[in-house]
This record gives sequence, C-alpha cells and structure tokens, in this order.
Amino acid sequence: MRSHLLNGLTAEHYRRSVTEGVERVAAKLATTDRPFTGVTVDALSPTIDAIDLDRPLGDTAAVLDELEDVYLRDAVYFHHPRYLAHLNCPVVIPAVLGEAVLSAVNSSLDTWDQSAGGTLIERKLIDWTAARIGLGPAADGVFTSGGTQSNLQALLLAREEAKSHSLGRLRVFASEAGHFSVRKSATLLGLGPDAVVTVPVDHDKRMQTVALARELERCARDGLVPMAVVATAGTTDFGSIDPLPEIAGLCAQYGVWMHVDAAYGCGLLASLKYRDRIEGIERADSVTVDYHKSFFQPVSSSAVLVRDAATLRHATYHAEYLNPRRMVQERIPNQVDKSLQTTRRFDALKLWMTLRTMGADGVGQLFDEVCDLAREGWELLAADPRYDVVVEPSLSTLVFRYVPAAVTDPAEIDRANLHARKALFASGDAVVAGTKVDGRHYLKFTLLNPETRAADIAAVLDLIAGHAEQYLGESLDRAS
Repeated sequence: MRSHLLNGLTAEHYRRSVTEGVERVAAKLATTDRPFTGVTVDALSPTIDAIDLDRPLGDTAAVLDELEDVYLRDAVYFHHPRYLAHLNCPVVIPAVLGEAVLSAVNSSLDTWDQSAGGTLIERKLIDWTAARIGLGPAADGVFTSGGTQSNLQALLLAREEAKSHSLGRLRVFASEAGHFSVRKSATLLGLGPDAVVTVPVDHDKRMQTVALARELERCARDGLVPMAVVATAGTTDFGSIDPLPEIAGLCAQYGVWMHVDAAYGCGLLASLKYRDRIEGIERADSVTVDYHKSFFQPVSSSAVLVRDAATLRHATYHAEYLNPRRMVQERIPNQVDKSLQTTRRFDALKLWMTLRTMGADGVGQLFDEVCDLAREGWELLAADPRYDVVVEPSLSTLVFRYVPAAVTDPAEIDRANLHARKALFASGDAVVAGTKVDGRHYLKFTLLNPETRAADIAAVLDLIAGHAEQYLGESLDRAS
C-alpha cells in the first residue's frame, strides 16, 4: 500500500495518475455539449449504492473508469455557456494549476512551521485585496471557506467590539434581500431570533437608507445596542448593490460596525469599467469577498478583510502545541491567530497563480464581460412580451417571469414557471435558477461565463417559453 503514498519514490506514479485524470477531464470538457445530462436521483442512486467501498479496485485507471459512471458523465458543468443558474463560475486555468500544486504539497495554513512561503503568499494577497478595497494601512484579514464563514467571523468581531454585557440587547441590520447567513450567524453567535432587523428594499432591491435610519433611531430609543449593519454589494437573488456611502454615513453617525458582504460583487475590485458601483466600500469595518464567485477561482477561495487588524484578536486562541503566546513576541506569523479554522488549505495559491499569470486587469475584463452580457440580456427580456423582468442588472443577474398573454391566474403562472425550470433541468439543455419576488415564483439567470452569448440567452428564453406553454396547454386539457 505504500506505493500509493506520494513521495520521492512514487513521483513517476503520481505523474502518470494525475496526467490520466487530467486527460479524462479535458476530454470531457471538450466533448460536453450541454450543461447537464438530466439524470435523476432515482436513476443515479442505485449505481452508487451498489459500490462496495470495502472492495477497492486496486488502480487509478479502473477508478477513473468507474468515476465516469458515478460522476463525470452526469456532473453539472459550469463551464458550459448555457449553465445560467447559481453563483458558480467557470474557472481559469492558472487557478486549476494552483489547485493541483496545493493539493499535492498539502500545506496547512494554520502555522508558519507548516506553510512558510504559503503564509507570506496569503498575507500578500490579503494586503493586495485590502488595498483594492481601500481599507487603509492598518487593514488585515484571512482566507476562509466561503462567504458564510466570512460573514460569521465579521459579525463575531462586531459583537465583541460592541462591548455589550447583554447579548439580548444587540441588533444586526440587514436588508430583506441580504444573505441568509446573516441570520444564521446571529443564531450561532447567541444573539437570539430577534437580533436581526430586516430593512426593506427599494424598487431596485437596494436597502432603503431612510428605513435603516428609522430602525437605528428606534434601536437607540428602545435602549438596544446597534451591533452591525450588513450592507450587500451583490445580493444573491438580484445582484443589487446597497447604497454604501449613505449606509457608511449612518454607521458613523450611530457608531455601528459596517460590514459589506461583497461575496458576489468583489469582482468589481478588478473591474476596468464598473469599479465605481461599489464606491463607499472603503469605509467598511469588514468586507466579505468570494474569489470563487467573480474572480473565476475554483471552490473554495474566499476571505474576510478588516479595517483594523487589532479586531482579529477576537478570533485568537493559543495552544502550546500549535501557536503558543511566545511566538507573538518572536514575531512568528501564524495565520491560525486570525482564523476560525485551524487546519486550512492553501487556497490563496490559486488566486496567486491567477494574478501572476493574468493580472488583475485580466480578471476584471472577464467580469466586465458578464456584466455587459447581463445588460444585453435585460434588453432582450424588456423587449420580449412573454416575460416580466424585475430590475435592471447592477452586476450579472437577471430575475424574470414568463407571463402568458392568455392566462391571468397568478398561481397558474407560478406553476408554469416552476414547471419550465424543472423541465429544462430534466432535459439538460440548460440550467436556470429560481426565486420568489413578492411571494410569486420567478426564474433567474446568474451570468458568470464570458463564453455565454446573447444568442444563448435568447435560445434559453425560447426553451423556457416552450416548456411553460406545453404545461399550460396540458393544464387546459386536464381542466376541460
């Protein structure tokens, strides 16, 4: 069994195995003609259930053959131009190379004596991102597993900085279009179910600052403690960007921690055309960024940034076997001192390889392309009498609803849209997402693939309409 351990004696075995795996995936990418096969849970489950994990196949070639049947054939391929669903991006090759390197070397980024250069690379990327945001010379941060963890850590810091002896008095303000992880974080932090105050949004799905000011005033009047305002730079459902300068002004007025969830909108940090859309982010106390959403990185590659490095002490715990206190005096950089995680992958390497190969402008150009595409898609939808589109895109998301001319029952229109999405997924011809707007079912395009064209959007809209019309026709037949 030692022949399977990666070391100097097995380097050639490693090279052959990885090369074969890469060739399989490359062949699959080159020949995939739709984003999904349409396989169902009931169809695929028996194949996987029948595998006896206590009876290994013995060599990687046989395992790769099996993997074709249990994964590669039926995977959802985000690189396909008609994958238009969630915040999943196609990935750039330098980042995939970085993934291969970091997996093989297997550094753990918790302590210097496990990562050395990896620690310094991560710190350099944190400094680079903080500078792009404009957080100032005292800024710092750490890579995380994703936006949910980043939001949790930011709110942990905000809770501790609030210095309240009564958790029940703390309040967090977030828009009704904000991410569910804000409420989850509040629960995990012991703040109670009433801690998150939902602030209404305007027609463009942006937080209403007048309503925020009213809620902050009410909080102070009721003897409660405003702990944090969570502004969003790119909501999951709409891609909307809250009015950051106005929110920053209110946070300064009331002495409230300002967190910006830019998990989606962080791509604007590299944008050549649309950077001004997140003006005001530089005034935040903390910022969430997900490079694996709009920097075209493999999952996971994310970070939380803070204006004041000293606030990261609230996540610091020392263990003699790992990061004893004396290491601080010895100026030994241990990233675990800043992180909620202990063992942690060197995910920063993927972004490093990307920036050193393509440069920030290269990433920004790709993100600008999908923002431009969203504008084209919005114009198509706005001109199409079959569809109702919700808001003009701020980033690369379109939310819309098929509205047949001959049907007026909103519930029946809901069912037609739900059916169209399900039928489209089952066909494998395209993948779209869905959400609710004012209680009604809508469809959603999240455009993160620069290879997607307006013609793809038009074709998918025709497919959706076809499935919806078929459902309504069959529904009419059943009713008669």
